[in-house]
Amino acid sequence: MTVDLPQVHPPGATRFLNPLMSDIVEFVRARFAELADPKKAGPMAAYMKTTMPFYGIQKPEREVVYRELKKRLAVDTQADYRRTILALWSQPHREEKYAAIFVAQHYSTFIGPPSLPLYRRMIIEGAWWDFVDDIGIRLVGRVVLHHRGKGGPLMDRWIDDRDMWVRRSALISHISHESETDQRQLFDHCLRRAHEKEFFIRKAIGWTLRHYARTAPDQVARFLTKHKTRLSPLSYREAGKHLGLA
Repeated sequence: MTVDLPQVHPPGATRFLNPLMSDIVEFVRARFAELADPKKAGPMAAYMKTTMPFYGIQKPEREVVYRELKKRLAVDTQADYRRTILALWSQPHREEKYAAIFVAQHYSTFIGPPSLPLYRRMIIEGAWWDFVDDIGIRLVGRVVLHHRGKGGPLMDRWIDDRDMWVRRSALISHISHESETDQRQLFDHCLRRAHEKEFFIRKAIGWTLRHYARTAPDQVARFLTKHKTRLSPLSYREAGKHLGLA
């Protein structure tokens, strides 16, 4: 089930934001309103199994707005980075929250340990794969990759977190690390969650291992063979999809 966030900044109530953030929010809302397609909004919400409203704007059209948005963005501090993201994240439509994730990814300077509490909040509040996977891989994962000393130990806590989406994020944070993957930690995380029956955890284990198998097929094959009885059939099947394992 998704979490439908309250509208913290209803229409016309962004005056307490600084001028930059107010301009960004109003720009995104205005452009999305222009592009809105009510005929698509319902099916998109149904596909995501959410009551959160959609404008009905698909990804290629949103990316046009993002290109325009980049010309208006001027985020210079960690505090402004957080406030700008949350200003968009607090809007009621799903596409506005996608825009918040775009801003978070655009400013690579601020993708570091100080932003992890923000990303965790978005993961917990977003509570669905379309939000969580982007945040877990492209934001949390980048922090872990470039700041092992702080990110690695934190993922060792996230992997046992009470929130399922935080646990999923710890697993998928390994994706795209390629040859820099912390293999010991990856395998440990998979085993620590191997007992779970939750689909999104089982799928994440298989997905993450399958991705790492592109870099280290022999190591993943040995891991799967050794722990086949501990892993769920879904995790094992997904992880070994291209390894020729029965």
